[in-house]
Amino acid sequence: MPHVTLLTEGTYPHSHGGVSVWCDQLVRGMPEVRFDVLAVTGTGREPLAWKLPPHVSEPVSLPMWGPAPAGRAPRGRTARALLAAFETFVTALLDPAAEDGFGPALYELGRHARAGALSAALRGNGAVRVLTSVWRRPGLDVAAARPSLHDALTATSLLEHALRPLVARPPERGVAHAVSGGIAVLPGLMARHEHGVPLLLTEHGVYLRERYLGYRTGPYSWPVKAVMLGFFRLLAEETYRRAALITPGNRYNRMWEERGGADPELIRTVYNGVDPAAFPSAGPEPERPTLSWAGRVDPIKDLETLIRAFAQVQQEIPDARLRLFGGTPRGGEAYRERCEALAAQLGVGDAVRFEGRVEHIKDAYAAGNVVMLSSISEGFPFTLIEAMSCGRATVSTDVGGVREAVGPTGLVVPPRSPEAMARAALDLLSDPGRRAAMGEAARLRVIEQFTLRQTVDAFCAIYRELGGVTAVGREPVEVAG
Repeated sequence: MPHVTLLTEGTYPHSHGGVSVWCDQLVRGMPEVRFDVLAVTGTGREPLAWKLPPHVSEPVSLPMWGPAPAGRAPRGRTARALLAAFETFVTALLDPAAEDGFGPALYELGRHARAGALSAALRGNGAVRVLTSVWRRPGLDVAAARPSLHDALTATSLLEHALRPLVARPPERGVAHAVSGGIAVLPGLMARHEHGVPLLLTEHGVYLRERYLGYRTGPYSWPVKAVMLGFFRLLAEETYRRAALITPGNRYNRMWEERGGADPELIRTVYNGVDPAAFPSAGPEPERPTLSWAGRVDPIKDLETLIRAFAQVQQEIPDARLRLFGGTPRGGEAYRERCEALAAQLGVGDAVRFEGRVEHIKDAYAAGNVVMLSSISEGFPFTLIEAMSCGRATVSTDVGGVREAVGPTGLVVPPRSPEAMARAALDLLSDPGRRAAMGEAARLRVIEQFTLRQTVDAFCAIYRELGGVTAVGREPVEVAG
């Protein structure tokens, strides 16, 4: 029986959302494949958000936060070897001339992590002294910022947490399938290095780009950002070099992967798909002019731009409303409160409704005359193709694979431009015939190009290709036309 280990971070099977939906569709579409799951989580106490089918084993949680991994700091020769590897590692993060040392040092640190030594060692004074020493070397750009002891403590702590997935026992057979870039890939890199297990990387968004966006406004000093962004960049490049195959969800991701050192011959675009039967035509529109949005309440979704655009829409259509469907992740409450305060400040607080999670996401799309997407970063967004399958006209920001998804069936506007978004929304709200034609064309586009069956069949073939597996007696995924 085929065997695949899914490597996830903050998604399946502990949370809802686009990538989690994709994982659930994948495993349910291949009942003949045995799936394991190594899931990078927050604290390790997160409950399962998905009912796992019988051919998915109990997931192994790899918490980044919460209690530190068991183990104690080594002494003597082992301690010196570990700190020497850490010195090579952090030097690679900060010195462009030393980047070749990143991979060998990472795999050496992984060996210490599974022995229970790495986490404890990185929480000790020796690791802080190593980083401080590297920072002070003449010729490094970061030295000019005069990093403080607090900076060293912060950066070392962040690295310790980021490297915790290395404690996992790496897969020893089958295919290791990382469903995002970043730290979820760490066990897959170890599996490839130690056991020759082929690593498959699927990037829905661009993990590295999103780290750049997040750290740009993060609460850290420049020396700390230099360390962490160096880590994410070199980890991405190591992953691109070592992956047996890379399957981005759109052509935009491919550009980042090639620039990161991926062999173009090993990149194969596989679009996300939906089941049109599960997202049928939404039917009659609401009588009151309504813009709807679905997703998680998160800064990367840029709801502030959407709210500002809606305020301009309401100036011309006073009875318009904006309905926002989706949960607020733990830790994101302040962002939601900021959005609610912005709506009140703009005088549209009564017309902007945070609906929370909805039992059937298709109802979120049916709730609007036009479905909006305002993100500043996306891959090939599920919410967009789901809304298209429901036959709704869309207004979306020009990020990631959005243009590939909508083609001529929706309006695409620059990100962070409330004026352009408002104009597009007003154009569609004022023209029922155009909305209807776009919605019909959008559903047809999904049926022709972006079905779940196409996605599952593509990955079934890839698993056979990489793992030498044979899918016997596989039932096709039913898709309504």
